[in-house]
Amino acid sequence: MKKLLMVLAVSGIAFAGEWTGYISDAKCATASAKAKTAAEWIKPAVFESCVKTCVKAGSPAVFVTLDNQMLKFDAASMDKVTPMLGHKVTVSGKVDNGVMSVETISDAK
Repeated sequence: MKKLLMVLAVSGIAFAGEWTGYISDAKCATASAKAKTAAEWIKPAVFESCVKTCVKAGSPAVFVTLDNQMLKFDAASMDKVTPMLGHKVTVSGKVDNGVMSVETISDAK
């Protein structure tokens, strides 16, 4: 079901919901796009510092789902996601044309 929702999100259908995934950066997420799951390439011990370094260098923050789908954030969401760079999170909000608008964000268990 989650995979269907992500397909709908990327194909341009807007919907609201809640997702668990990772706050990454576009460079790392794009380079790892062929992995079947985020867990295949995200190594928690070094992930947070790597993401912070890449974002500081100009790679935009993105949301990566557990099944390794990447969504961009709208500009209004950046203040909410920046403190969570490199974290596994639960996000509620809306996705429209592959762009996520964050209502709430918290560390995932």
